[in-house]
Amino acid sequence: MSYPGHVRAILVLGLPIIGSNLGQFAIGLTDTVMLGWYGVEALAAVTLAASYFFVLFLMGSGFAWAVMPMVAAYDAEGDELGLRRATRMGLWLSTMFAVLAMPLLWWSEPVLRALGQNEIVAEQAAQYLRIAGWGIFPALFVMVLKSYLAALERTQIAFWITIVAAVLNGLANYALIFGNWGAPELGIAGAAIASVITQVVSLVGVVIYSLKVLPHHNLFQRLWRVDFEMLLKVFRLGVPIGLTTLAEVSLFTASAMMMGWLGTIPLAAHGIAIQLSSGTFMVHLGLSSAATIRAGNAYGRGDRGHMARGAIVVIGLSLLMSLATVALFLSIPEYLISLFLDMNDPESALIIKIGVGLLAVAALFQLVDGAQVMALGLLRGVQDTSVPLLISVLSYWVVGLSTSYYLGFVYGLNGIGVWLGLVVGLACAGVFLMVRFWRTAIHRVGVPD
Repeated sequence: MSYPGHVRAILVLGLPIIGSNLGQFAIGLTDTVMLGWYGVEALAAVTLAASYFFVLFLMGSGFAWAVMPMVAAYDAEGDELGLRRATRMGLWLSTMFAVLAMPLLWWSEPVLRALGQNEIVAEQAAQYLRIAGWGIFPALFVMVLKSYLAALERTQIAFWITIVAAVLNGLANYALIFGNWGAPELGIAGAAIASVITQVVSLVGVVIYSLKVLPHHNLFQRLWRVDFEMLLKVFRLGVPIGLTTLAEVSLFTASAMMMGWLGTIPLAAHGIAIQLSSGTFMVHLGLSSAATIRAGNAYGRGDRGHMARGAIVVIGLSLLMSLATVALFLSIPEYLISLFLDMNDPESALIIKIGVGLLAVAALFQLVDGAQVMALGLLRGVQDTSVPLLISVLSYWVVGLSTSYYLGFVYGLNGIGVWLGLVVGLACAGVFLMVRFWRTAIHRVGVPD
């Protein structure tokens, strides 16, 4: 396939995934914006709670991400039994993980206090997590089924289900946070209830679609029976993916904890800057998922040349998105941050001042953040996960976290220093993961055409 052909194929596959990711992001964004209108403490609390929840959620999503390249490879081989077995065991492992995660979500307050968070903010964050935590079950199931459908290049349905869920979440938030339309005013608890409702509706939608459109896969047939051989395969691939994701997302969570040490207002500014950065990252993540599927298909066929050309195209598309984001963050930062705030609040001016500096640093890490997630997507496509895990742990924790702490607190740059540490960690990961793919992983695939 020519390079223009790869561009078309990646965009056809990737744009619905990007749209789905942005819809999922909109759910968290709605919580942040509406709770920002509700109060600064509520905004700080949901920032903390969301970071805590997503550490666990994204670690558990490793099994869903393992399903994607496995199903793509089985589909390329015409093995319907294999793709069904992999998906079902992805659901099994996700259930097990959610059960283990629930105690950490339910009893989060002492953990947050032990990490040095403000008592009131920790209490409100824990209140949110005791309700929203139950959403980890449907959320992980949705991730597995979306991966199954995406690997079969059925990405548009995930997009539409996510858009409906995002609209529903916005309406439920508006009613339950503020007490509109006759609903009780529940504040941060209302946002948590809305999130759980949204996840359940998403799960119902994706299950119905899978049953109606792909009945020949018999996806839920004998779901209660464990398939130990396939469960072990998904486990071996999924655990390194989950831990790699954990290494990255926990760096951002640790940065939220460090911002919390600086105070409620810096933490609120951090929450807004992270939301804006996360929105643009959803585009890179969608392209990364498309890269995983395309690389998984090429891996199943043993077609190295096809994979190499596709990799060049997807990296180029990510680079273009990064440059556009840099221009956006540097040109209108005040306007972007003000969207999250009640400008009548006297603390808003200080939040904007801190946030502008953080967005300037966020512009710096767009290129390296895109590079590392593209490399991870390609490596997952060829089912190379163990060495990327080691690279990620060293980059994010040994390099990134220590740099954040040193620049933020020892060198005295405060929030800017914490975020510069993120740049260093992401840059380290981006360089070494790209080297891993181009120098080692791709050469395991077939023979050049």
